[in-house]
Amino acid sequence: MSQKDWLEKDYYSVLGVKKDATDAEIKKAFRKLARQYHPDQNKDSTAEKKFKEVTEANDVLSDPKKRAEYDEARSLFGSGFRFPGGGGARGPSMGFEDFFTSAGGSGLGDLFGGLFNNAGSSTRSPRRGSDVETEVRIGFKDAAQGTMISVRLSSETACDACRGTGARAGTKPQACPTCRGSGMTARQSGAFAFSEPCDTCHGRGLTITDPCPNCSGTGQGRANRTIQVRIPAGVNDGQRIRIKGKGTPSSNGGTAGDLYVVVHVNPDPLFTRQGNNLAITVPVTYVEAALGAEIGVPTLDGGQVRLKIPAGTKSGRTFRAKNKGIEKKAGKTDLLVTVNVHVPEFLSPEAQDALRVYETLAGEGNPRADLRAES
Repeated sequence: MSQKDWLEKDYYSVLGVKKDATDAEIKKAFRKLARQYHPDQNKDSTAEKKFKEVTEANDVLSDPKKRAEYDEARSLFGSGFRFPGGGGARGPSMGFEDFFTSAGGSGLGDLFGGLFNNAGSSTRSPRRGSDVETEVRIGFKDAAQGTMISVRLSSETACDACRGTGARAGTKPQACPTCRGSGMTARQSGAFAFSEPCDTCHGRGLTITDPCPNCSGTGQGRANRTIQVRIPAGVNDGQRIRIKGKGTPSSNGGTAGDLYVVVHVNPDPLFTRQGNNLAITVPVTYVEAALGAEIGVPTLDGGQVRLKIPAGTKSGRTFRAKNKGIEKKAGKTDLLVTVNVHVPEFLSPEAQDALRVYETLAGEGNPRADLRAES
């Protein structure tokens, strides 16, 4: 029986039983199918093949030890598992035994070692540098209009003294005697042998007898660098911006990681944000609100926009000034202007008398007449 059958054949389906079938149910199913497909009883051309299949399935499922190992293999790798080389274009030309090599006498061998550590190359393949995150604080105007800022970073890099080898200048690292340079060792676990990083070299595949005094054998140093980061217009407070390839450089020829910049925006004394629009609240006098007026409203760029207030405007009404907001790719957004009727705290006696005359002339009556009477 090929070891490959343990993963690619569903012996339960062959016998027509459930995965939790008892020994008695398996035995009963086998006897029924064996009588049905026995070559002496069934002269069909496919009967002999079927008989071999049910016999093979019974050999595994009727043996408690084999059944346990079979169930463990299928639960670990799944019933749909297929091996490279077994399906033409599915994978590279590689024999099944290249994956299931003997390891400690187990039936399945070091599967992970063959899959992911072929010739010890995986530990030395180029690895992507790590991502870096930093925080910056900018002004409200810069956040709305976009800006370019300098970001100073301190990150790991290859040691200048040993050029990242970890060995003293003039010496070289040696292949690890424990894993023979692969960086991985086999660990037995039941019917399987799994690959894990070598304890001696910690997965590097190399050992250093004379470490570099600058980096203590790590091969890593610290480097300070300053990069220019463009903050897009309309960035929100707390927004995380990704700058591709500006993170930690790879130590062995891989691509650099990414830089993530978390932007904090200082509040503005006049303006706020409402989505992509700017917003501002401006005071108007009672006379302006009642009679109507044209007022000047400041804009974020330091200019001013003229806004017409119609007669009878109520406090809290919001007007829209087109294209006076945030600079976006599709064009500027709007400035939302909310008017707030200003009530003076102190009035001269003459002004008080004038208001009483107005009250009489206006004849507005009680504006709360429709409200529920106070108790």
